[in-house]
Amino acid sequence: MTAEGEMPEETSASGKPMVAATPRDVVHIRLGSFALIAAIGLGVLGFVAGITWLTVVMAVLAVIAIVDIALAMHRQSRSAPGTTTEAG
Repeated sequence: MTAEGEMPEETSASGKPMVAATPRDVVHIRLGSFALIAAIGLGVLGFVAGITWLTVVMAVLAVIAIVDIALAMHRQSRSAPGTTTEAG
C-alpha cells in the first residue's frame, strides 16, 4: 500500500526491488553513518578523558561525515524521475 502521490515500488525481472539510488550514494550513506557514529563515540571518550585535540578532530570528522551523507541524499533525490536501478 502506498501513500497518496507515491509510486509503488518497482521490481526487476528477477524480483529484486528497483530503487532510485546509485550504489555510490548507498555506500556514501552507509559508510558515512558508520564513520559518524565512530567519530561521535571517540569524541565523547576524548571529552571525558580530557583530550581536547581528540575531541576537536572527531568533531571535524563528524561534520565532514554529515556533509557527505547530506550530499549523497541530495544526489538521490535529484536523480531523474523514472530512472531506477536494481537494488543489491
